Amino acid sequence: MKVEYSKHIEARLRLREIALELPKQIFEEASERYLDTATGHLVAVMHMPLYDRTREVMVAYVIDEDCATLLTIHPLKDGQKASRIRSGRWRKR
Repeated sequence: MKVEYSKHIEARLRLREIALELPKQIFEEASERYLDTATGHLVAVMHMPLYDRTREVMVAYVIDEDCATLLTIHPLKDGQKASRIRSGRWRKR
């Protein structure tokens, strides 16, 4: 599957000083995937080394035919994933 980056994720990578290849790696390797019911976007979550420690990092994306467009990336705060699952905002895929 072809993977593209949105302008927004490119800006987030620069702002957050995250390596360019990290979003694609998370998209391709994550074992945790959710549907964000608030946005309709798909979400991949993976533990990654970031900012001198291991963190859960999420990548939001959409799939159109044979192309995945990665929309945004950010490290999750402690408890943020659990809260979104508990509230029903994120549903397991």
